[in-house]
Amino acid sequence: MTVPVVAVLVLLVVLAALTGHTLVNATRWLRRPADRPVVVDEPVAVLLPLRDEADRVTPCLRALLAQRGVPGLRIVVLDDGSTDGTAEVVRAVVEDDRRCRAGDHPVDDDRRVTLLTGVAPPPGWLGKPHACHQLAQHADPAATALVFVDADVVLAPDAVAAAVAELRAARVTLLSPYPRILVATVGDRLVQPLLQWLWLTFLPLRAMERSPRPSLAAAGGQFLVVDRAGYHRAGGHAAVRDRVLEDIELARAVKRAGGRIALADGSRLADCRMYDTWPQLRDGYTKSLWASFGHPGAAAVVVALLGLLYVAPPLLVAAALLVGAPIVAALAAAGYLLGVAGRVVSARATGGRWWPDALAHPVSVMVLGWLTVRSYHLRKRRRLSWRGRPVG
Repeated sequence: MTVPVVAVLVLLVVLAALTGHTLVNATRWLRRPADRPVVVDEPVAVLLPLRDEADRVTPCLRALLAQRGVPGLRIVVLDDGSTDGTAEVVRAVVEDDRRCRAGDHPVDDDRRVTLLTGVAPPPGWLGKPHACHQLAQHADPAATALVFVDADVVLAPDAVAAAVAELRAARVTLLSPYPRILVATVGDRLVQPLLQWLWLTFLPLRAMERSPRPSLAAAGGQFLVVDRAGYHRAGGHAAVRDRVLEDIELARAVKRAGGRIALADGSRLADCRMYDTWPQLRDGYTKSLWASFGHPGAAAVVVALLGLLYVAPPLLVAAALLVGAPIVAALAAAGYLLGVAGRVVSARATGGRWWPDALAHPVSVMVLGWLTVRSYHLRKRRRLSWRGRPVG
């Protein structure tokens, strides 16, 4: 065999192993909360941080108010310095809900929702961790489980009960049920599916649950369920006060404190439309990708490997056909199809769109590489910000 054929064969073996790992994670180790109604007897606090979310908070809050199976549910909302009338929208939604319920059952003292006015983060704190810290401090003292939800998430009626029940059934301190990511634009369809694909492909879920190593951790802050006692043992959000990826860092803090974490498919429990436009998506990823990799050298290695594995095969197909190397072209085409298969498995396991989007997987990886370079470039020039606040 020639050197090119051997090289492509090695690439093919690696891709087959990674796609196989994706399949095992998706079919054996990814937790799936119950899709039937359950009842949770323990008191639960749902915590909702808001900053300029007037346009999207209504469906989120209505879904929280419609939760079933959690008699002890209390909702705490924090308006984190909004300038678009977010607090007024919250009050209107709560009042409308109170009036609807009062039609059948008069309500004299509605304690289900508490609206807080946040204070500016002190030095050393980023905005999101500080907002979550304030929420946790004001949660119902009786609550034994805390559920953090972002404004772009809409929960199914039994979502909180199912997620808390899974937290207890798994015997973990922190559970991250990833919502179904809604996509609409071309940018969405190229980039957003990579969230689930990356951890399903490269993170051994079984080992992550069993291992105490903080480096083996993943979490999504859009919908996060945590045992309150374990949250405080880990230091809460004060332990991650200056972290851009506060969700992942909180999971690592839980592990350092002796707790366990788990990921779950939350696609039947929650929908999430993270960004409405390409500039929002671009800037959202740009602000945090540098924190995902740490040192620029590590980022360069990861981006190069992703390019070699998932971008090179279709390019090799074209090059091999041009020079008359059909065996290399066939092997490279098989490598490309293995990458596509991994995307298909990931999407189907997490409620995502797979056809024909998975065919563009090499383009998705290239866009991710560009966003990573942009993230480091803007951070070096101290130009990273989000919601009007500097980050990084």
